[in-house]
Amino acid sequence: MAADRHYVVDFPTLWIVPDWIERHCPQPDRFGRGGPMRLYDVQLWWTLNHYRVKPDALWVPEEPILAPAFHNRRSQIIGPQKIGKGPWGAGICLAEGGGPVLFAGWAEPGDVYRCEDNDCGCGWVYHYEPGEPRGMRWPTPLIQITATSEKQTDNIFRHVKAMIRLGPLSDLMRAGEGMVRIGAEGEIDTVTVGALSKLGNPVTFAMQDETGLYNDSNKLRNVAETQRRGAAGMGGRSLETTNPFDPAQDSVAQRTFESEARDIFRFYEPPPANLSYRNRRERRKIHAYNYAPYPHNNIDSIDAEAAELAEKDPEQAERFFGNRMVYGQGQWLDGDRWDARSWQKLHPGEPLRVVPAGTPVVAGFDGSDTDDWSAIRLQTEDGFQFTPRYGPDRRPTIWNPAQHGGQVPRREVRAAWDEIVETYQLVRAYLDPPDWKTEIDELAERYGEKVFIRWETYRTTQMHAALLRLHTDVVKDGTTFVHDGDQVVATHVRNARKLARSGQRYILGKPSQQQKIDAAMSSALCNEAAGDVTAADLWKSAQPVDSTVLVFR
Repeated sequence: MAADRHYVVDFPTLWIVPDWIERHCPQPDRFGRGGPMRLYDVQLWWTLNHYRVKPDALWVPEEPILAPAFHNRRSQIIGPQKIGKGPWGAGICLAEGGGPVLFAGWAEPGDVYRCEDNDCGCGWVYHYEPGEPRGMRWPTPLIQITATSEKQTDNIFRHVKAMIRLGPLSDLMRAGEGMVRIGAEGEIDTVTVGALSKLGNPVTFAMQDETGLYNDSNKLRNVAETQRRGAAGMGGRSLETTNPFDPAQDSVAQRTFESEARDIFRFYEPPPANLSYRNRRERRKIHAYNYAPYPHNNIDSIDAEAAELAEKDPEQAERFFGNRMVYGQGQWLDGDRWDARSWQKLHPGEPLRVVPAGTPVVAGFDGSDTDDWSAIRLQTEDGFQFTPRYGPDRRPTIWNPAQHGGQVPRREVRAAWDEIVETYQLVRAYLDPPDWKTEIDELAERYGEKVFIRWETYRTTQMHAALLRLHTDVVKDGTTFVHDGDQVVATHVRNARKLARSGQRYILGKPSQQQKIDAAMSSALCNEAAGDVTAADLWKSAQPVDSTVLVFR
C-alpha cells in the first residue's frame, strides 16, 4: 500500500468474508493460477466496508434482517484499469453464492463457522472473536453479473468459473458456459442489454461492472435500477465497479458518485491534483501513485500503453490510466486546480474548517426551477467558501429538482435562507433572479435591500468580470481563496465551458444538458460579493457589536 494512504477499520464488519474468499477462491489467471489469492490491503478495505455491520443490528434467527443490518446499502469502486477489480469482484460474487455474507448475530466465546455445516467439504473452520459479527449463507442465492456485452461480463464471470474449477467450491457449485448452479436452486447468471428478459427476477446480489458506460441511450440505466429494486425486495444488495466516468454521458456511475445518499460506500482515490498528465515525467508519477497499492502491475508497461493511447485520445488515457474524470476542451477552470484549493488539500490531516455562528459572510445564489439545479454558497472575509447546511437533517444547500419531484423546493430554499441569516451575519448576497424575482424581493424587504441584491448573470461584462475574478483567485499564487471540497461544486466547476462573447469576453455554458454548472455559478457570484464587500470596506460594519455596559460609581 502507498505510504500516504492509511485505512483504519474501527467499525464492526464481517471479517469472515475476506478470510472465506482467500480460502475458497484461488488465483484465476497469470503465473500464479491455481495458487492462493491474497487480497491487497485496498481490496480488503473495499470488502470490509461493503460488509460493515451496524453496531445496533439485532439478530432474530426466525426473521433475519438481511440488508438493513449493514451500514452500506450498496458500494461503488472507481479506479484505473488493471488493478484487479475483475478477480476481486468474482470473489465477492462467489462469497455471495456460497459464503457467510449475511449478518447472523454477535459472536460469543467459542463460536465458530464450519464449512462442513454449509455444504462445502473443504474442512475450513473460522474462529470468531467474542463480540465479532457472525456470518451465514443465503439459502437460495440468486446473483446477476451485469455489463454492456457478453464479452464485458467475462471480465468477472470468467474468473468466477476459473475459481470454481480450480478450488474447493466445485463441491457446492457447477460452472457452465453461461451460468453457475449453486446447490439445488441457487445460481450466478449474466445480464446484458441483449438479455433484458432476465430483468425482474428476484436477486440477492447484483454485481454491476463498468457502470460508467451505463446510460439512457444503451438502456443500461434501466437495467441497473431494476436490478437494485429487485435486490432490495429480496433483502439483497449491489456493488458497482468502474473506471472514472465521462461526465458527458450522465452515467449510472456518475449519478451514484454524485448522490447525496449516505448509505453508499464510495471508493475513489484520484492522483495528486498538482501533477499534469500531459507532462511525461509527471504522468509517470501519477501512474506510480495510482498503481502503488496493486503491485502486480509494471509501471513501465502502464506508461507505454498510456502514452500510445494518449496520442489519439488523451482524455481516455487520463481516465483509464490516470484515474481522473477528464472533461473536454473549452473548460473554464481546471478541475485539478480547483481541487488543489480545497481545505483538505491545503490542510492535510486536519478536520474540515467549521465556520462559527455569528461570523460575517457573503452569499451567492444561482436559482432554477424544474431542470437546472439551485445552490447557495457562502464565503468568509478571509476567503473560505463553503456550502452551508440547513434543516433538521443538515442537508447541503444544493437542490437537484429530480430529487424533489421535478421542481426545486422553494419553501426549503426560503427556509435555508432564513436559517443562514439567523446563524451568520450576512453582509451581502448576490442572487440570479430569472425564476426567483418574487422570493428575492421578499428577502430584500425582510432583511434589507442592501443585503439581498439581484445580480443578473446574463450581463456579459459583469459576468465575465466575476468569472475572471474567481478564476484568478483559484489559479494564482498568493490569494487566500480556499473552499470546502464540496463534490457537487467540484463537478459543476469541471462541467463549465467558456462561451465566447464580443469584446474578448466570455460567459459560462453547459457542454450537455446533463452536465450542470449552477453550483459553479453560485461560487462565482459568492466570490464577487466578497470582493465588492472588501472594496467597500463593509466587513467591519458586520462585526459583532460589543454590548458591554460599564458602570462607574
